[in-house]
Amino acid sequence: MWKHVRAVLFDLDGTLIDSAPDLGAAADKMRVDRGMPSLPLNAYRHMAGAGARGMLGIAFGMTPESVGFAEMREEFFRNYEQCMTERTYAFEGVPELIQALEAGPLLWGVVTNKSMRFTDPLTRQMPLFAQAAAVVSGDTTPHSKPHPEPLFEAARRMQIAPEHCIYVGDDERDIQAGAAAGMKTVAARYGYLGTTADTAHWGADAHINSPLELLKLLGCG
Repeated sequence: MWKHVRAVLFDLDGTLIDSAPDLGAAADKMRVDRGMPSLPLNAYRHMAGAGARGMLGIAFGMTPESVGFAEMREEFFRNYEQCMTERTYAFEGVPELIQALEAGPLLWGVVTNKSMRFTDPLTRQMPLFAQAAAVVSGDTTPHSKPHPEPLFEAARRMQIAPEHCIYVGDDERDIQAGAAAGMKTVAARYGYLGTTADTAHWGADAHINSPLELLKLLGCG
């Protein structure tokens, strides 16, 4: 199943990097600025994949339908822009995984629903992404995941047919997008999900409990 692979595409937050500490800090600053008690990182971590919606939900019990949500979201965004790489780091094993991919014949890239407003400066500041063959954000194309168009765009940039790519992600939308694009899919069961998360119903072609397990799937380790 994996012999035809010429490129590996990854989701970003929760798959390659742990951005929960900076996302949580951006929301928690809003609480502290309003005289509210600070919350621990663990209060935010499980909702890190939901971005501003998740962070404001934890910090203030807000939903996108709440009065003033748009203004609070923009304040959160401004806070996040100021700290987005202060506490964010690659998950254990990810640097070694990327190093192994770059040493071989496979290209690799990123497809995330994170806005270019954040993706571009973050990936420029982290050396991990210096050799990425494609970085596609949630607003790079008219559609975001689970629509397959962002994955098609990454494949076009790498000049590789989608069927020769695999997509690795930690969210059901990642698997849906990869399947719709005709790519083989791998569910990452580490990071925010934890290894006990039930991903069996997602329909992924494979599951990994650590980044380096991907190398075994590809026959690289």
